Amino acid sequence: MTDTPDQDAYALKSAAVAAVPAPDLPYLPPMPRALRPRIALIGAGGIAPAHLMAYRDAGYEVAAICNRTLGKAEALKAQFAPGAVATTDYAAILADPSIDVLDITPHPADRLPLIEAGLKAGKHVLSQKPFVLDLDAGQALVALARDKGVKLAVNQNGRWSPHMAWMRAAVRSGLLGDVQSVQVAIHWNHGWVAGTPFDSLPDLILGDFGVHWFDFVCSLTGTRAESVFATAAHAPGQAAKVPLMAQTLIRLTDGQASLSFNGASPFGPSDKTHIAGTLGSLDSQGPDLGQQSVTLTTAAGRATPHLTGQWFNDGFRGAMGALLVAIEDDLEPENGAAENLHSLALCFAAIASRRTGREVAVGSVRKIDL
Repeated sequence: MTDTPDQDAYALKSAAVAAVPAPDLPYLPPMPRALRPRIALIGAGGIAPAHLMAYRDAGYEVAAICNRTLGKAEALKAQFAPGAVATTDYAAILADPSIDVLDITPHPADRLPLIEAGLKAGKHVLSQKPFVLDLDAGQALVALARDKGVKLAVNQNGRWSPHMAWMRAAVRSGLLGDVQSVQVAIHWNHGWVAGTPFDSLPDLILGDFGVHWFDFVCSLTGTRAESVFATAAHAPGQAAKVPLMAQTLIRLTDGQASLSFNGASPFGPSDKTHIAGTLGSLDSQGPDLGQQSVTLTTAAGRATPHLTGQWFNDGFRGAMGALLVAIEDDLEPENGAAENLHSLALCFAAIASRRTGREVAVGSVRKIDL
């Protein structure tokens, strides 16, 4: 052929797009209108201060802090909730009719019987993530909550990081049309895990960190994830024993998604997300999870919203707030445990794929050992 190719037709050039006002979307952490229940925090581990700080800032009442070591509960009480009761007696909390909501934070193996006992006692429950390590056990807890007429939600706090929340709201409002693809690439320094208990988790990046992004993909695409192929690797120069790099390719019904994580990048941190749809696209980028600039591009033009807030602690305020809104309005929580099982099925399949070197169907792996 002698004709010169049209460079524009080959997408080698992009046309100028007009700047337009950003739509006003409901991305801020949800808050109940009037409901202010009494909350008991169960577990005073490393993440507990973030929960308590978020609840204090939101004006939620923490009535009790329960931990196996009383001193830890008392220290958190003094710092964040002076009016709370510090105790080691979980049974007493379950028997207290003035306690409405349990925020249960211990590790998954310890957490499951605590959730079951809380639901049986008629308490609403917010479970730390990952919700369960056994999908069938998770389904049983969902059924138990329904039988008892109480709400069961999961602390997938990443959903209310400002950039994730705004992008999800844009997708759910129909601004992108049908989602075609989701691509996430994150480079940061996760080396602090060296010498900690996290350094014994072979799938730390996919199972502990990546679970937020598996949940994000599912929050955008529902149950469209069909299968996943995942790998992990040690990065040159990393001090941690476990792999700090991982990547996944997700096959969606009529679409695709990819997640790329490098947790051993000491310089120039970068966090980028691109979501493409039939009516528009979303880009988010910045040096870290707390500093992100989002751009929405549609036929109308390019919009850049001004976002307020931070993942820590808006994410934790949002997770509890969504549960309280569901209690107040008698709805399924936006972060409900039933929906979260889809995110866990994707996460479990990715971990199984990394371990076997094969593409794994989502939902085929019912149980995982982290």
